[in-house]
Amino acid sequence: MDEEKDVEQRFSDAVNMTPKELEEWLATDESQSVGVGEGESVGHHSGRRIVEILRTRKADRTDEDHEHMRKVAGYVARHSKQRPDGDVTGTRWRYSLMNWGHDPLKD
Repeated sequence: MDEEKDVEQRFSDAVNMTPKELEEWLATDESQSVGVGEGESVGHHSGRRIVEILRTRKADRTDEDHEHMRKVAGYVARHSKQRPDGDVTGTRWRYSLMNWGHDPLKD
């Protein structure tokens, strides 16, 4: 499998929210309450970028798109391993993952 297809697959496996679900999530106070960075958090900005990528035909995706997709897949994989005990419904951990297009409650 070539690298581009591998990135597409890992991104597809990591991002389990639709563009509409992700856009609606990014508009919430909860979404904007987590993350690091001045102004808009890194994760929130990533979420907006993910929506763009999801709405772009695979054949039209750029090297920059694939680089972001690789970043998203890596973040979701690393962060998922840090799952706290108990109900994660209203946790910063879940909110952060959702900013990156992954809702762990959908797993």
